[in-house]
This record gives sequence, structure tokens and C-alpha cells, in this order.
Amino acid sequence: MPVPHHISSRTAKVAFTSFRRAARTMMVKAAESKPGTDPDRCCFTIALQTARDQVVQAAAVITEPADVGRVGLIGQRILARLLPPRRQRVSTRHDDGGPDTSRTITGLGINVLEPREPHPQLPAVSRDDRNTALADRRRHRILGLLEEDPARLWRPCDIASHFGDITMETMYRQLSRWAETGLIHKLGPGLYAATARTPTPIA
Repeated sequence: MPVPHHISSRTAKVAFTSFRRAARTMMVKAAESKPGTDPDRCCFTIALQTARDQVVQAAAVITEPADVGRVGLIGQRILARLLPPRRQRVSTRHDDGGPDTSRTITGLGINVLEPREPHPQLPAVSRDDRNTALADRRRHRILGLLEEDPARLWRPCDIASHFGDITMETMYRQLSRWAETGLIHKLGPGLYAATARTPTPIA
């Protein structure tokens, strides 16, 4: 009785997957038996061909007691035909991200960037400035800060950290209200400036 094609295909896939796992295990064991050997140098094709020969020729199928714990015929052939060591693959890149033409890398430069200073801890409650002088009120101080550099885009967290006496919730609410009334301009998600940006005319 012939076996349905879909069953035979599925069985073949399972069998090959099982063999591949066993072969990979044997390749790692062979590399570990020779200290300093990189497992990446073990050739899967040699393991496959040796296993095929053992099945077809019934060679070295029975393990002698003295050979227990050794790598066996597959491991011996793998170690006898190790692949060359992997070379370092480094390529420069174009501006679009594509690899540049191959060139010899003679050195690498590493620049260590200083970490950004953390934002100061903001208070749990905003300072009540309703009874303070006009120049000391939050609105006057923030508008003065934005007008120092009208083209700069400010984030609410940067403004709040600059003064240190206002919560983020209050900062978001007041900036949004001032943008709606036209005191400042919202130029993007969470970005505020004293003046609205206009596109540069094309000459």
C-alpha cells in the first residue's frame, strides 16, 4: 500500500530535523574535544556525508567499549577537515546605509561620549505664584526664557527642569493653554517656541 505523499514529506522533514540536531551536537562535541577549536569551523557537509557512508556501508556502526566517550568516525572526519578560521567582516557604509566597496580595515576609532546630565528632580506640587510680583510669576519667566532664543524648540520637560518649581502636569497644561491663546506656538508634538517657523522661500 503506497504511503500518501503528504505523510512521506512530513516524515522526511522530521527525520532531517532530528538528524540535523544530532549532527550539530556531534560537531560541538568534536570541537570541544580539541581545545581552542571554534565550532564554526566544523563542516556540516562532512558530518552529513560521513553519516550517509556509515548507513550505506555499515562502517563503524558498532562502538567498541574502548571508544566510549570518544567523538567517533564523524567527529574524526570533522576534525580532520576543519574549515579555515572566519575572517573579520567589516565594511564602511554609504550615507544611504549600503555597504561601501570592500577595503582593508587597519584600525577602528572609538569615541566615548559623556552621558547627559540627568534632569533635576521635579517637585510633587507646583509653586503657587499667584501672590508674587509680576516678574516672578511663572508665565512671565517662561515667556522670557522662550524669547531669549525665539527659534529654539523647547520641550516641556526642559522648561520644567530649567525652573525646577513646577510639575510636568502643570507644565503641559499651561503650555497648551498659552499656545491656544497665541502667546507661544506649538510646532510639533511636545515642541514649543516663541515664534512660528515659516518656510524659507526658494530663491
